[in-house]
Amino acid sequence: MHVDLQTPQRPQRRLELTFDAFDSHHHTLWLRYAHSQVGSRAAAEEVVDAACARLLEHWQHVLSQASVSRYAWAVLKEEVAWWLDDHGARPALVGTAAFQAAVRKLFLNETLDQFAVLQGEMGLYGAISRLPERQYDVIVLRYVLQIPDEEVAEYMGIEVATVRSHIRHARRRLAKILDLRETETEE
Repeated sequence: MHVDLQTPQRPQRRLELTFDAFDSHHHTLWLRYAHSQVGSRAAAEEVVDAACARLLEHWQHVLSQASVSRYAWAVLKEEVAWWLDDHGARPALVGTAAFQAAVRKLFLNETLDQFAVLQGEMGLYGAISRLPERQYDVIVLRYVLQIPDEEVAEYMGIEVATVRSHIRHARRRLAKILDLRETETEE
């Protein structure tokens, strides 16, 4: 009679493989998102590593959720919030993303009024930071990190129609905050 000594470890190995696949699909975007919130690459890696460790530790439970992506997104957001709280910091979006967007505009358009561009970007990103959480996440993923609607829906574990609804509501709110007349054109 032959006994397979590795049989009890097969389910655990399968869990690890499914987690590895999930992580490899989400890891880069999670790092980019965390970096936009915590302000440095090293801190973003710390946040994402902590989120991944939590997910892996409870991966079987995570897999039983209605939406694995939505559950994982919530864990990532908690880790970001905990890191910010531990470091007495606020989300770095206004400083990091606004500055990067202004620099891109300056190089692409060779604008002479550099401070006006930076001030405009700071105002926009400041307004984005005042959005409700779901709208904020969708706008950051869609426009700051330039992720297509379908991928935003996948990463957040929501429907594409919900992503588009959040975008519409966020645009209206941003127009109001920035005292702009809203246009119906999409970027």
